[in-house]
Amino acid sequence: MASAASKTDIAADWQGRVIEHGDLVSRLAARREKTGKPEVPRNAGNRRSASKRALLEALDQHGADW
Repeated sequence: MASAASKTDIAADWQGRVIEHGDLVSRLAARREKTGKPEVPRNAGNRRSASKRALLEALDQHGADW
């Protein structure tokens, strides 16, 4: 699961490539504009586990739009 907060202080010794979130957002927006904002299909969910299906059903019953 992706974190809403960056935890760069935890990996201070990281030697790999570092991507700034703001730069990434800008680059992605530019690429989408260049390609005409293609419609990306959502995952069909054909391979979900029984527990995932139950979780999504419970969310749906509570009015959550997942």
